[in-house]
Amino acid sequence: MQLVKSFFKSLYLQNRFFYVCLAIIVCFIVSFIFPRFFYVSKLLLLIFLTFTFLDIIILYLTRTGIVAKRQAPEKFSNGDENEVFLRLENYYTFAIYTKIIDEIPEQFQVRDFSIEKKIKASSVSELKYMLRPTERGEYKFGKLNVYVMSILGLVSRRFFFDNEVMVPTYPAFLQLKKYELLAISNNLTMYGIKKIRRIGHTMEFEQIKEYVTGDDLRTINWKATAKRNQLMVNQYQDEKSQPVYSVIDKGRVMKMPFNELSLLDYAINATLVMSNVILKKQDKAGMFTFSKKVENMVVAEKRSAQMSMILESLYNVDTDFFESDFGRLYADIKRNIKHRSLILLYTNFETMDALNRQLPYLKGIAKSHLLVVIFFKNTELDELINEEATTIQEAYDKVIAEKFSFEKRLIVNELKKYGIYSILTTPENLTIDTINKYLEMKARGMV
Repeated sequence: MQLVKSFFKSLYLQNRFFYVCLAIIVCFIVSFIFPRFFYVSKLLLLIFLTFTFLDIIILYLTRTGIVAKRQAPEKFSNGDENEVFLRLENYYTFAIYTKIIDEIPEQFQVRDFSIEKKIKASSVSELKYMLRPTERGEYKFGKLNVYVMSILGLVSRRFFFDNEVMVPTYPAFLQLKKYELLAISNNLTMYGIKKIRRIGHTMEFEQIKEYVTGDDLRTINWKATAKRNQLMVNQYQDEKSQPVYSVIDKGRVMKMPFNELSLLDYAINATLVMSNVILKKQDKAGMFTFSKKVENMVVAEKRSAQMSMILESLYNVDTDFFESDFGRLYADIKRNIKHRSLILLYTNFETMDALNRQLPYLKGIAKSHLLVVIFFKNTELDELINEEATTIQEAYDKVIAEKFSFEKRLIVNELKKYGIYSILTTPENLTIDTINKYLEMKARGMV
């Protein structure tokens, strides 16, 4: 009895089956008008039933007709295209036509996902598809369903494999290698970023010594040369590692979406990439988040496990929809970060009023540390500004958009007035612009 239930549960009638049935029914209807068609209809029905039975026998004669396996990555990279591989082994002695329906996680909101593939007799076929998650967390796969048809295509047999598999989605770790070599070589021009002019040395002075062949002529110390009456040069040593903290505002201003990702997720992805670049440049990388209080703190260090600690800390970061307390941020930085550090603050200011409320705290942080405030352009406003206004309402909207865009530029100038550096960027260029600013500061000997 169980075998019969299993048989009917796995047997599916294809569209071709119903089309043939419809054609035979039409023949029987016509035979009422033209009786000589009755025997033709009976013959067609007999042939149809024979082929259907033969199709069922062909598909069910082999107990294990096909074996399929999903090979998902151990973790997904948020905001990136992630590869999922499928491997299908055909144990039938003839070519089969398959329809693969993978029950992908509900977060992707895809209800019609399927892949059709012809597999040769007794062979293995491999294929892949891409998934782009847009939020961190747990993604659960369901069953992997494979519907098998023979060349007759009247019925299909369903196989299912791989019960629930959970894949966690982490910040965009796939971008680490993408930017790593570029940052080490300072070669970001291929991404449309201006070429950095290296200024001065990125090393600390150690001593004055006599010139020997091969020393850099640019390091000649002319005062010491005049005193000693022989060429003297400055000798430098590699600069000491400097602490660099990525500080992420997780208040409500960072919940704004862009290309299906929130500003918070862009900041998290940039923090992960920046931390890797900082460590590769021999500086100390650290991070923490804040809203009503400071959380997820990873002290700036240069140890081998630092990237793993930062990745795990960023995994569960989410906005709490509160207005962020910059006063608490200032107090915690003053209490916990004793050495002068580079602070990369990811936040968002839309108006001058919003900045002025927090400016005293930013000025306080900038007195003890090198502060870079990173906030975002509103690309939708830019599109509105560039459109031609044809009605009074459109003209009014355009003026308001220009006002907000102008205030963003005012914010940059206001921060500069108090010695606070800033990056005004689009979300998609956040990572590149931040790396570029960091490399520029290192080239100028500021870090």
